[in-house]
Amino acid sequence: HCDLCKASSTPSQPAMDCLEAEHGCVLDPGCTPSYRVLEYCAAEEAVSPLGPEARRECLEAQNSLQQYQPLLACKCQRGSRREEPCLRVYWTVRFSQGKDDYHVSPYEDLELELVRHIEMSRMASIVAASSLPPSGQNLCLKAAQDCGLYEKCGSLRSEYVVACTKLAPGSDRCNRQKCHRALRRFLERVPEEYSFSLLFCPCADALCGERRRKTIVPSCSYEERGSKPSCLSLRGYCLRDELCRSRLADFQHNCQPSAHSPSGCLRESGAVCLKAYSGLIGTIMTPNYVSNSSMEVSQWCSCEGSGNQWQECLRVLHMFSDNGCLRNAMSAVGSTPPRPVEKTSPPPPRPTPSPSPPTQRDVMGADALPDLSTVSTDSCGENLPLR
Repeated sequence: HCDLCKASSTPSQPAMDCLEAEHGCVLDPGCTPSYRVLEYCAAEEAVSPLGPEARRECLEAQNSLQQYQPLLACKCQRGSRREEPCLRVYWTVRFSQGKDDYHVSPYEDLELELVRHIEMSRMASIVAASSLPPSGQNLCLKAAQDCGLYEKCGSLRSEYVVACTKLAPGSDRCNRQKCHRALRRFLERVPEEYSFSLLFCPCADALCGERRRKTIVPSCSYEERGSKPSCLSLRGYCLRDELCRSRLADFQHNCQPSAHSPSGCLRESGAVCLKAYSGLIGTIMTPNYVSNSSMEVSQWCSCEGSGNQWQECLRVLHMFSDNGCLRNAMSAVGSTPPRPVEKTSPPPPRPTPSPSPPTQRDVMGADALPDLSTVSTDSCGENLPLR
């Protein structure tokens, strides 16, 4: 699989979409038999580990595809309608890839696009303006109000608030899968100048920090009642899901820290790191702020009882909390002076909103947020227990 990793990161030619690469393979008599074997191998491996003989046959099929470069180098587009079928192809070819080989992203390199649309976009102006404290205003509340002025942002935010606070039928808990889907939909469809302002708004007090921490409705999206799950178990579940596995690989690739880089990022782009970080929200690996008074983020997990896997568990836990690249990228939001940008027209005025459907308070009683697309006063609700 090392050759596969090298092939997937080779910049000599633009990467083909994995579904297109699969189509080409199916039409090639020299590629089809091995690929069909790998489809079977990937499906079986997802259920339980393969036996020695079966694994040997799978590795032989994998090696026989070394000459078919389109499959080895293919990539997927995050947030597209074909994302999950595309990722299935990507991981089929890499079914034997180990957990230590996740520093290559399955997604197309979006760095140039992000630099243009994030670092040199309206977000710089919006966040820089909001970073000037207007007489102690809650900047995270202001970010929610700004979101409400843009119809797409307000409506999609209301959609995920409802999905993450409404109790599942016959249950006293939310439907986490629906909550995650709605969160991903919001982050994939709303421009970064709005979604990033909500996720990374600068705070100077606990009240602002509470709203920032509750932006993604933590008691549904990532917290569990009772004790925290093992970080290793959390990662294990993620690696069995192609979407989560891909978002995690994208995060590790784009937020890889470097002590020799001014930005703290190996890839020298905090914007790309923030995009990858936001991609994990809405998966089982959803991270969030650990308290109302800190910029530190982490997953909802612990390493208690990890035994001889303690160090490996800490590596997963510290993927966020001790990541200099991510920390610097988050700190830069709201503090970096805006670069010259072309004048942009404000979003069209939003029509008078209709009442939001009624929602129930969630089990913690603190995340039942109102329709934040129309909020005009601070309505953070009661304090959540600090983690």
